[in-house]
Amino acid sequence: MRPDKQLTIGEVSALSGLPSRTIRYYEENRVIESARRNENRYRTYSQADVQTLRFVAHARRLGFPLKDVTELLSLYRDRNRASKDVRHIALNYLAGLDRKIADLMAIRNTIEDLARRCHDDDRPECPIIDELGSASMASRSSSASTKPASRRAGKLNGPRRLVPR
Repeated sequence: MRPDKQLTIGEVSALSGLPSRTIRYYEENRVIESARRNENRYRTYSQADVQTLRFVAHARRLGFPLKDVTELLSLYRDRNRASKDVRHIALNYLAGLDRKIADLMAIRNTIEDLARRCHDDDRPECPIIDELGSASMASRSSSASTKPASRRAGKLNGPRRLVPR
Protein backbone atom coordinates (compact mmCIF):
# COMPACT_ATOMS: atom_id res chain seq x y z
CA MET A 1 0.00 0.00 0.00
CA ARG A 2 1.36 3.43 -0.94
CA PRO A 3 1.95 5.65 2.11
CA ASP A 4 0.07 8.55 0.49
CA LYS A 5 -3.00 6.47 -0.46
CA GLN A 6 -6.21 7.85 1.00
CA LEU A 7 -8.22 5.23 2.86
CA THR A 8 -11.94 4.96 3.47
CA ILE A 9 -13.35 4.57 6.95
CA GLY A 10 -14.05 0.90 6.19
CA GLU A 11 -10.42 0.31 5.24
CA VAL A 12 -9.19 2.15 8.31
CA SER A 13 -11.60 0.16 10.43
CA ALA A 14 -10.17 -3.10 9.11
CA LEU A 15 -6.55 -1.94 9.51
CA SER A 16 -6.99 -0.49 13.01
CA GLY A 17 -9.36 -3.13 14.38
CA LEU A 18 -11.85 -0.47 15.43
CA PRO A 19 -15.46 -0.31 14.24
CA SER A 20 -16.33 2.64 12.00
CA ARG A 21 -18.76 3.86 14.63
CA THR A 22 -15.96 4.02 17.21
CA ILE A 23 -13.73 5.96 14.82
CA ARG A 24 -16.50 8.51 14.28
CA TYR A 25 -17.07 8.66 18.06
CA TYR A 26 -13.39 9.45 18.63
CA GLU A 27 -13.58 12.21 16.01
CA GLU A 28 -16.75 13.71 17.52
CA ASN A 29 -15.16 13.71 20.99
CA ARG A 30 -11.90 15.17 19.69
CA VAL A 31 -9.76 12.24 20.74
CA ILE A 32 -8.48 12.20 17.17
CA GLU A 33 -8.54 14.90 14.53
CA SER A 34 -11.53 15.03 12.21
CA ALA A 35 -11.01 13.14 9.00
CA ARG A 36 -10.37 14.96 5.79
CA ARG A 37 -13.22 14.87 3.31
CA ASN A 38 -12.92 14.20 -0.39
CA GLU A 39 -15.02 15.91 -3.08
CA ASN A 40 -18.04 13.69 -2.41
CA ARG A 41 -17.75 14.45 1.37
CA TYR A 42 -16.64 10.94 2.34
CA ARG A 43 -14.11 10.71 5.14
CA THR A 44 -10.56 9.93 4.00
CA TYR A 45 -7.67 8.79 6.14
CA SER A 46 -3.95 8.25 5.81
CA GLN A 47 -1.65 5.51 7.05
CA ALA A 48 -0.65 7.89 9.89
CA ASP A 49 -4.31 7.98 10.93
CA VAL A 50 -4.31 4.18 11.10
CA GLN A 51 -1.27 4.29 13.40
CA THR A 52 -2.99 6.89 15.61
CA LEU A 53 -6.10 4.74 15.87
CA ARG A 54 -4.02 1.69 16.75
CA PHE A 55 -2.39 3.72 19.53
CA VAL A 56 -5.80 4.82 20.82
CA ALA A 57 -7.18 1.28 20.61
CA HIS A 58 -4.25 -0.13 22.57
CA ALA A 59 -4.56 2.53 25.27
CA ARG A 60 -8.31 1.85 25.55
CA ARG A 61 -7.71 -1.93 25.76
CA LEU A 62 -5.49 -1.16 28.75
CA GLY A 63 -8.44 0.73 30.20
CA PHE A 64 -7.14 4.29 30.03
CA PRO A 65 -10.05 6.77 30.08
CA LEU A 66 -10.53 8.94 26.99
CA LYS A 67 -9.18 12.02 28.78
CA ASP A 68 -5.92 10.18 29.49
CA VAL A 69 -5.83 8.72 25.97
CA THR A 70 -6.11 12.24 24.54
CA GLU A 71 -3.23 13.42 26.73
CA LEU A 72 -1.12 10.36 25.92
CA LEU A 73 -1.77 10.85 22.22
CA SER A 74 -0.64 14.45 22.48
CA LEU A 75 2.54 13.31 24.22
CA TYR A 76 3.02 10.53 21.64
CA ARG A 77 3.03 13.15 18.89
CA ASP A 78 5.37 15.49 20.81
CA ARG A 79 8.95 14.40 20.10
CA ASN A 80 10.13 16.85 22.81
CA ARG A 81 7.90 15.30 25.49
CA ALA A 82 9.18 14.59 28.96
CA SER A 83 8.83 10.93 29.87
CA LYS A 84 7.89 12.00 33.40
CA ASP A 85 4.65 13.45 31.99
CA VAL A 86 3.75 10.09 30.44
CA ARG A 87 4.71 8.26 33.62
CA HIS A 88 2.58 10.63 35.72
CA ILE A 89 -0.52 9.76 33.66
CA ALA A 90 0.23 6.04 33.90
CA LEU A 91 0.81 6.15 37.66
CA ASN A 92 -2.37 8.13 38.31
CA TYR A 93 -4.31 5.56 36.31
CA LEU A 94 -2.56 2.75 38.18
CA ALA A 95 -3.55 4.28 41.54
CA GLY A 96 -7.18 4.28 40.38
CA LEU A 97 -6.87 0.63 39.36
CA ASP A 98 -5.47 -0.23 42.77
CA ARG A 99 -8.47 1.47 44.45
CA LYS A 100 -10.87 -0.48 42.25
CA ILE A 101 -9.06 -3.75 42.97
CA ALA A 102 -9.23 -3.07 46.71
CA ASP A 103 -12.97 -2.35 46.47
CA LEU A 104 -13.55 -5.51 44.44
CA MET A 105 -11.49 -7.60 46.87
CA ALA A 106 -13.55 -6.27 49.79
CA ILE A 107 -16.75 -7.20 47.96
CA ARG A 108 -15.34 -10.62 47.09
CA ASN A 109 -14.26 -11.28 50.68
CA THR A 110 -17.70 -10.30 52.00
CA ILE A 111 -19.47 -12.62 49.57
CA GLU A 112 -17.01 -15.42 50.32
CA ASP A 113 -17.62 -15.00 54.07
CA LEU A 114 -21.39 -15.04 53.58
CA ALA A 115 -21.21 -18.15 51.41
CA ARG A 116 -18.99 -19.89 53.98
CA ARG A 117 -21.56 -19.15 56.72
CA CYS A 118 -24.42 -20.52 54.61
CA HIS A 119 -25.80 -23.82 55.96
CA ASP A 120 -26.28 -25.20 52.45
CA ASP A 121 -29.34 -27.21 53.42
CA ASP A 122 -33.14 -27.19 53.08
CA ARG A 123 -33.78 -24.82 56.00
CA PRO A 124 -35.02 -21.30 55.19
CA GLU A 125 -32.45 -19.58 57.44
CA CYS A 126 -29.79 -18.03 55.29
CA PRO A 127 -27.00 -15.66 56.39
CA ILE A 128 -26.67 -14.35 52.84
CA ILE A 129 -30.32 -13.28 52.71
CA ASP A 130 -30.13 -11.95 56.29
CA GLU A 131 -27.08 -9.84 55.45
CA LEU A 132 -28.60 -8.50 52.24
CA GLY A 133 -31.82 -7.70 54.10
CA SER A 134 -30.03 -5.89 56.92
CA ALA A 135 -27.93 -3.94 54.44
CA SER A 136 -31.03 -2.84 52.52
CA MET A 137 -32.56 -1.56 55.76
CA ALA A 138 -29.36 0.31 56.62
CA SER A 139 -29.14 1.75 53.12
CA ARG A 140 -32.48 3.48 53.57
CA SER A 141 -30.97 5.56 56.35
CA SER A 142 -27.56 6.25 54.74
CA SER A 143 -27.27 4.91 51.21
CA ALA A 144 -24.01 6.54 50.18
CA SER A 145 -21.98 5.29 53.13
CA THR A 146 -22.66 1.59 52.42
CA LYS A 147 -21.15 1.70 48.94
CA PRO A 148 -17.44 1.51 48.18
CA ALA A 149 -15.98 4.90 47.24
CA SER A 150 -15.46 3.94 43.61
CA ARG A 151 -19.05 2.67 43.34
CA ARG A 152 -20.34 5.99 44.72
CA ALA A 153 -18.28 7.77 42.08
CA GLY A 154 -19.83 5.56 39.39
CA LYS A 155 -16.55 3.94 38.43
CA LEU A 156 -17.36 0.24 38.66
CA ASN A 157 -20.00 -0.02 36.02
CA GLY A 158 -18.81 -3.16 34.28
CA PRO A 159 -16.47 -3.54 31.34
CA ARG A 160 -15.51 -0.50 29.34
CA ARG A 161 -17.17 0.03 26.01
CA LEU A 162 -15.46 1.88 23.21
CA VAL A 163 -18.71 3.52 22.18
CA PRO A 164 -21.51 4.61 24.52
CA ARG A 165 -24.86 2.90 24.15
